Amino acid sequence: MITVDRALGHIFDLVTPLASETISIRHAANRVLTAPVVAARNQPPFRASVMDGYAVAGEHSVYTVIGEAAAGHEFSGCLEPGQATRIFTGAPLPTGATRVIIQEDIARDGDQITVAENADTQAYIRDIGVDFSAGDRIEAPRRLTPADLALCAAMNVAQVTVARKPQVALVATGDELVMPGEVPRADQIIASNTFGLAAMFEAEGATARLLPIAGDTHASLEAALHLAATADLVVTIGGASVGDHDLVGEVAGNLGLDRAFYKIAMRPGKPLMAGRIDGTPMVGLPGNPVSSMVCGHIFLRPMLRAMQGLAADRLVEQTAHLANPIPANGNREHYMRAHLDGDQVTVADRQDSSLLSVLSGANALVIRAPHAPAGEIGETVSLIKF
Repeated sequence: MITVDRALGHIFDLVTPLASETISIRHAANRVLTAPVVAARNQPPFRASVMDGYAVAGEHSVYTVIGEAAAGHEFSGCLEPGQATRIFTGAPLPTGATRVIIQEDIARDGDQITVAENADTQAYIRDIGVDFSAGDRIEAPRRLTPADLALCAAMNVAQVTVARKPQVALVATGDELVMPGEVPRADQIIASNTFGLAAMFEAEGATARLLPIAGDTHASLEAALHLAATADLVVTIGGASVGDHDLVGEVAGNLGLDRAFYKIAMRPGKPLMAGRIDGTPMVGLPGNPVSSMVCGHIFLRPMLRAMQGLAADRLVEQTAHLANPIPANGNREHYMRAHLDGDQVTVADRQDSSLLSVLSGANALVIRAPHAPAGEIGETVSLIKF
């Protein structure tokens, strides 16, 4: 068995960053930027009013109103001292304007306005380029958020260069599995792992393709792996252990798998393998539902990020205080399902790797080092939030 860190190193060695493509910002949400975005203009491109009120020239108590400016409708004249224009939020300031007096501080009588004695003295002017200037950049690589896309649009950038979406082929294996909605025999269960993993991968920017369930025969597994051949990453679920019916390693080996490792000193998820099959990265996950999902978080999410050009690194860890005691750990790194609330984390009492209901109620994995002593209430622990 190898450590989690060493296994992650092998995982990253399998990764080749994918090619880039240029797409509309309308379709770029959650994509990974691979080339900088450069602002084509200043924002704002003109001196703008921050408030509704009157743009005035000079410091006077009474002004003569000579026009109006609204967003998208500038006043084209020039203000002389003692003159004003009615102005609305976001409108360009007229030439000659020195400040904006908010409408609450003005009394108007025809074309004359009088400034209140206790009027607000703020200028209420947004200068050219106060948000960003032409030539400012959004640097790559980064995953594009909704705020990033709004910024791109404001920069007058309609297209961005992003990493191509990784295409992941998911192959569930086992005669005991049937698809949701089917009627299982008494000795069968419902295939669940592929649906959770597909959602996880797509949240990381990938496109997941669920292939038909492969039975526990060489022919069925070979057919499934051939169907997966066009993917950027092949992920099998189950059949990677050492039982008589666990054939994934054998069949993949016959098809040319160059295996990087097999078995990791972690729980849940010990029987995990990875390598290349005909040049394509392949990861064989354990069949237990929680094991496969935990391994998805620990190994495949970082792998997919690296494929899109982000840093090849494990998920960010944070710390919290135990809200309940936990037992001493064994000789494998343990990723314990838990619920984080503020700076307090409650570790689930039941950690059996078959219990999806416990995983569904969790939002974090508390990480326990091999041979860690029992944890007491208030102890600081490391965790991964998801």
